[in-house]
Amino acid sequence: MDFRTACEETKTGICLLQDGAQEPFKVRLHLAKDLLMIQEQDVICVSGEPFYSGGGAEHNIPVVISKISKEQRAELSGLLFIGDAILQINGINVRKCRHEEVVQVLRNAGEEVTLTVSFLKRAPAFLKLPLNEDCACAPSDQSSGTSSPLCDSGLHLNFHPNNTDTLSCSSWPASPGLRWEKRWCDLRLIPLLHSRFSQYVPGTDLSRQNAFQVTAVDGVCSGIIQCLSAEDSLDWLQAIATNISNLTKHNIKKINRNFPVNQQIVYMGWCEAREQDALQDRVYLPTFLALRGSCLYKFLAPPVTTWDWTRAEKTFSVYEIMCKILKDSDLLDRRKHCFTVQSESGEDLYFSVELDSDLAQWERAFQTATFLEVERIQCKTYACVLESHLMGLTIDFSTGFICFDAATKVLCGQL
Repeated sequence: MDFRTACEETKTGICLLQDGAQEPFKVRLHLAKDLLMIQEQDVICVSGEPFYSGGGAEHNIPVVISKISKEQRAELSGLLFIGDAILQINGINVRKCRHEEVVQVLRNAGEEVTLTVSFLKRAPAFLKLPLNEDCACAPSDQSSGTSSPLCDSGLHLNFHPNNTDTLSCSSWPASPGLRWEKRWCDLRLIPLLHSRFSQYVPGTDLSRQNAFQVTAVDGVCSGIIQCLSAEDSLDWLQAIATNISNLTKHNIKKINRNFPVNQQIVYMGWCEAREQDALQDRVYLPTFLALRGSCLYKFLAPPVTTWDWTRAEKTFSVYEIMCKILKDSDLLDRRKHCFTVQSESGEDLYFSVELDSDLAQWERAFQTATFLEVERIQCKTYACVLESHLMGLTIDFSTGFICFDAATKVLCGQL
């Protein structure tokens, strides 16, 4: 399934996700105007309980929490997690109780409920046959007696993509008032403002085949998203880039309200800076560039406060640098969309972006920033040496170039 609006602000599709060392599994991506949602298919119990559970003695496992309702006490406590096995309720041992018996004990527990839980290390998926061996509960890794949130509930199932289906199976826990459904559940949410994406293996010029990853400004990473084809991968990258660009432009408008006219932000965004020391393990490092007023700022992270603008890693005067879009013959490696920034000190900065549209955006931004700076300063005088004499060179953007003797101010030439 694939749907997009005319503005390419919404897109939904099925991809594979590789997260760490585990095998790739099927996920659904949903791209909104300001958010990328990564969803996995899971089986949940639908009822009116504050949290939902499955298992029980009839399945040779303790009752396991499979879902926690939003804004209920169980969630607000922050002490219960999906995948926790309920061992005691108010001191009552329910490890070997049937699911319905545990539910009844909970309903009769009163207003204050004390649960003893443990992460169930091995739990059968409910579409499989019940285990014939005793379950093994691992001790909690927190002193409060609760389990880690980074656990597998045992309910993750690899179904073909559908929205929501009511499922029934004789091996599932059956209890009056409970209904099991297969749904797409949020696995990871990536805010798009100031996020970055890349189809390259981090730090290298090696491009992944039909795959990319998105990293939020707080460092949360999507994992490697694998598409079915190169065309599909490019389609996703362009849609994500469009939404990030739109958010960036909107954010720039809001920030510029606090800056005077001569200090307005022209454009800002992520690039990958190529390190000059080729002996480093990571040749490319993420760099946040901003063209604002008379300067090009180079940051390690996006500036959020006014104080952040004073802490740039490097700053260059716009009228003393030149941006050059590189042709294929000028590229230093296998990265395709690159540009350089040449400074008056002779330092050349080499940057890589992901798409043609990104490269075009930066080219327009440098042209605009340069034009605005020329319009602002009108003329600029530099000290120079001509035949061992100290001279002055004035560049007047209305009349041209003027060369004069620095000591006598005698005009030597004009173009």
